Amino acid sequence: MRGAVQGVGFRPFVYRLAAELRLSGWVSNTSEGVFIEAEGPRAGLEQFALRLRTDKPPRSFIQSLESWWLDAAGYAGFEIRPGESGGGKTAIIMPDIATCPDCLAEIFDPRNRRHLYPFTNCTNCGPRFSIVESLPYERANTSMKQFAMCPECEQEYREPANRRFHAQPNACPKCGPHLESWDAAGTILATHHAALLQAAQIIRDGKILAIKGMGGFQLMVDARNDDAVRRLRERKRREEKPFAVMYPSLEAVGADCRVLDMEARLLASPESPIVLLQRLGVRSSPVAPGNPNLGVMLPYSPLHHLLMSELKFPVVATSGNLSDEPICIDEREALQRLGNFADVFLVHNRPIVRHVDDSVARVLLGREQVLRRARGYAPLPVRLTDGKPATAFAAATPILAVGGHLKNTVALAIGPQVFLSQHIGDLETVQSYEAFLGVINDFERLYEAEPGWIASDSHPDYLSTQFAKALVERKPSLRGVSVQHHVAHVLACAAENDLAPPLLGVSWDGTGHGLDGTVWGGEFFLVTEKACERVAHLRQFRLPGGDKAVQEPRRAMLGILYEVFGESALAGRDTPPLQSFAATELPALAGMLRTGVNSPLTSSAGRLFDAVAAFLGIRQIARFEGQAAMELEFIIDATRTDGTYSFELERQEKTGGGSILAVDWRPMVKDILADVKRHLAVGLISAKFHNTLVEVIVSVARRVGQPRVALSGGCFQNRYLTERAAARLEAEGFRPYWHQHIPPNDGGIALGQIVATLMGVG
Repeated sequence: MRGAVQGVGFRPFVYRLAAELRLSGWVSNTSEGVFIEAEGPRAGLEQFALRLRTDKPPRSFIQSLESWWLDAAGYAGFEIRPGESGGGKTAIIMPDIATCPDCLAEIFDPRNRRHLYPFTNCTNCGPRFSIVESLPYERANTSMKQFAMCPECEQEYREPANRRFHAQPNACPKCGPHLESWDAAGTILATHHAALLQAAQIIRDGKILAIKGMGGFQLMVDARNDDAVRRLRERKRREEKPFAVMYPSLEAVGADCRVLDMEARLLASPESPIVLLQRLGVRSSPVAPGNPNLGVMLPYSPLHHLLMSELKFPVVATSGNLSDEPICIDEREALQRLGNFADVFLVHNRPIVRHVDDSVARVLLGREQVLRRARGYAPLPVRLTDGKPATAFAAATPILAVGGHLKNTVALAIGPQVFLSQHIGDLETVQSYEAFLGVINDFERLYEAEPGWIASDSHPDYLSTQFAKALVERKPSLRGVSVQHHVAHVLACAAENDLAPPLLGVSWDGTGHGLDGTVWGGEFFLVTEKACERVAHLRQFRLPGGDKAVQEPRRAMLGILYEVFGESALAGRDTPPLQSFAATELPALAGMLRTGVNSPLTSSAGRLFDAVAAFLGIRQIARFEGQAAMELEFIIDATRTDGTYSFELERQEKTGGGSILAVDWRPMVKDILADVKRHLAVGLISAKFHNTLVEVIVSVARRVGQPRVALSGGCFQNRYLTERAAARLEAEGFRPYWHQHIPPNDGGIALGQIVATLMGVG
């Protein structure tokens, strides 16, 4: 049996089922999956095979079950055999799973031997991916191997009727890990439950706590204490980007946020991600300044449950790192990297094998959508089938895909399974790049895979691309594949939705290296069995200062003005759009636009969002990625209109022959500026702008004529854009598809790179 059948209580389930049906034989974990030999009357065996699927543990799923009828071997009884490490490593490692209700009840039961024990778990919950060192999933192959079980835990582990039967992280206060609190110098201040009580008091006192969680360190402060939150922002160098908040209970969340039924289920699910919820009341809190949404999570480990039960109020719970760095997983490393801004460290002695951030998700169009894929989801694979957009869905040799530069993840394809890594982050620092290298080595070691192909982004300056190029140069047997960024976006969405060609892919994001030497970001692709053809794009304009325009939306605005009106539009600072610039800046920027020096052409939808945000006076300089576009969406608020602006579709000749559709947005920009001059409400202008972009998608879909439309790229993190686009496409007879468990942002690029390699397109 292959699938999620290890770390979910599958072998104990098989044992109990065999005992009930009076079958003999054995069950064993292997590096490929679970192997079973069952012996008995044919009717019992047929019932056994049926109930393996129908009665399986709730966190398991079966991808394939291969069975043979053999001669009887004469087994005396049924047993769980030790795991075997031979064969190909294709078993699915389960993600870390939130505390189950049974364990939670024990933690708060004074009569139970695990009362107040922060490392309580069973076969239905607890750490998995963050503690596995090798396959198969056995205690000896985890970081729990250093903790010898006491007689009581050993008895639970060996007792078939116990829910801790073969629970690999099983432990108790006598034999398992324990807590300590340290000061910034590493001096032990308290141990065991006293350390937790001290940590709670640190938060009450308005100080910053660094806590070693399930997959790495978190930084915590009292979310109600504005001074404490500002101090954390200052020390973490995170000026305005929203923080996530952990609440003690679902009822407490409801006091601050609107919680729909599906959002409540997602918050309390075994994945237990950060869930984006609509805030009630004011938006002025420094936790998420100016944002109508709040990233909310509930306690998901026994340690969190105990801490939040003690505090009984919400706390900021953000990654234990400096901005753009990976989270810390080792307490000594944490002292070095976090010692300057954490007042006390709550640590434990269970080693974390690999960093696993908190996942981020939301409910969109009645479905769960993952925006950051880590704890609770990684490293579950996507299984490619004949229905996926790949001509050869099972690679003869493993394929490694190294993703993009921002929100990096990597992927490893072994046969039809694509194992997706946890979120790594932006490859902007030495620490992030080292984490990237570590995850690649980790995946290759875990699955004992020697990739024959390595796929990377077509951008030559990405560190991930440079790594792939250097590796190919060192290993002549390794074949490199360059995959265009926006093609990867579309193919990831198609693969996740099990779409076979043909289809139309809409790939809108900030910037990506274009195959024609320009910067792409507002693209449409026709996906066929052996090609991914760019059939339309947004009209191009220049970005003065290149990458500097990503941090300054006002520069994108200048490029738009220059494209619409020429250099005369930049002659002075008399008009409101230009007044944020110093008088000395404009001539130099105008010169860049005129000459094209350090002013690349782009078709980026993301930069178009930035430009409109600057036109409307919403955001001139961004403090974090996507801030201007987010605020442009938020300003719509409760505005409801079907109004749109004008645009045109024009046919352009391509270099080398053929033609392509270009979306001319210049009429829209003129209309927007006219509305600004008329002092139309900013929220109404933003809504009309969004509506126009949706009509652009519908118009291109009509011209291309493919009934299925896949929406991908960072711009489709925009709720208003995605929901309206899906509704309008459906109303016009198209079938829209969007991301659900694979992020629409660059966190999904690696999956698309795998599919592109299998298809032979880039």
